[in-house]
Amino acid sequence: MNEEDVRKLAALCRIDLTDEEADKLRSDMESILGYISEIKEVVALNGSAVGQADTHRNILREDEEPHVSGMYTEDILAAAPDQEDGYVKVKAIL
Repeated sequence: MNEEDVRKLAALCRIDLTDEEADKLRSDMESILGYISEIKEVVALNGSAVGQADTHRNILREDEEPHVSGMYTEDILAAAPDQEDGYVKVKAIL
């Protein structure tokens, strides 16, 4: 990445950079891009994404009631700073 690329990127982001900031940003971007290329090499060597295993799948539990409805209502209302008609009262936001 050269200074011209950094200036184009700054223009797209609509930020003004001093020469020192542009040089530091160029250096940081080169480090980041270097790290990304290392990751790509590891992925290419393994043939799959890092940490990805073909034998794993997402295992979900069956939908079920976690507890009896209303079981904790009184405790929640007692802990609320303000309540009205069995509901927690909050400040209007709209």
